[in-house]
Amino acid sequence: MKKNSALHEKPRLFFVIPSLMGGGAERVLISLANHFNQLDFQSVIISLNDDIPAYAIDPGVKVVFILKRHKNLLGYRVLYIGKTFYRLVTLLRKEKPVCVISFITSANIWTGIACNFTRTPYIVSERTSPSRSVNQFSYFHKHLAASIYKKAAAVVVSAKGVEDCLLENKSFKKLTNIHRITNAVTAFKSGSTNSVHNRRFILAVGRLTRVKGFDMLITAYSNANLDDVDLLIIGEGEERVNLVCQIHNMELTEKVILPGSKTNLQDYYSQAEIFVLPSRNEGYPNALVEAMSFGCPCIAFDCDFGPSEIITNDVNGILVQKESIFGLTAAIKDLVNNSLLKNSLGIEARNIINTNNPEKIFKDWENLVMSNIDDPPVYIPKVLIDINLH
Repeated sequence: MKKNSALHEKPRLFFVIPSLMGGGAERVLISLANHFNQLDFQSVIISLNDDIPAYAIDPGVKVVFILKRHKNLLGYRVLYIGKTFYRLVTLLRKEKPVCVISFITSANIWTGIACNFTRTPYIVSERTSPSRSVNQFSYFHKHLAASIYKKAAAVVVSAKGVEDCLLENKSFKKLTNIHRITNAVTAFKSGSTNSVHNRRFILAVGRLTRVKGFDMLITAYSNANLDDVDLLIIGEGEERVNLVCQIHNMELTEKVILPGSKTNLQDYYSQAEIFVLPSRNEGYPNALVEAMSFGCPCIAFDCDFGPSEIITNDVNGILVQKESIFGLTAAIKDLVNNSLLKNSLGIEARNIINTNNPEKIFKDWENLVMSNIDDPPVYIPKVLIDINLH
């Protein structure tokens, strides 16, 4: 391996996540890694599982896949645990990052264990409702997570509701290192003038998982009985088969479309009649922020957590009682053909560009990282660094 003088090397900043497949947390982490790599850091993304990244990663950002998990049999799980710990510790000892930032609870646990073992500063981030993550842990795992979070330089949450829910758990109530940093508006490429669909359409975006509530949206859409407006649900996931069966059973195959994941979401947001977020719970919904930034009129379930911190009801969007299919049906019917209301909500929704300005959000992350490393970088000449992380 070719070694470079430490005087010419950028300090390394690790970003750890379970997977790089499509999702809000993955998009935010990749955006952060890209941003810090443009500063005086060398960003290194560590994916615990080997998969294809769903979002663009800047060429200068290093990407390391820990291993490929094949089976869930006990023997393989033990092997997976051992290999994951060994490879994480090896990377930390070899590359000596100034700080490690991890997203999503499972990656937070791995990061905390490995960083405590190697005495590396680390920041963990809860990206969803604790009711779906740490609050579901067994007694042992809950106390392990609490110990790891207490020793972290910071615990970052994206919504106040996530912070409140975490502190309600007696294992975490003494946390004093929580920082709230919301998600920045995603920077998209310029949109196309080409139509993405041949009819008017309602849009939903997210992984096809039960927590995203697309089954409830399909039912509400069916109940709304809209003849001239289709429903497009962008995304992939394990619920695809169930959703396809639901669509078929409701005789909606010509009107409810599941086009899979798309790289031109900006065209869908800008052309949709309305956007609907039917989630059972969230952490801080990226798709909702993205849709609002395009001035797309939005409806969202008032679920835990995020929508009520983003939407002021009847001002910049519409909030519907959590999991109320009746309420969602009524909101869709009321909004989809009301041009005046759509225009008013869309104009107000665009203000999210200011409140969730990327420059401000990235600066919050910069300040947090800089305040928790021993030797913050000053200007270092940009040179090519030939490092073999594998």
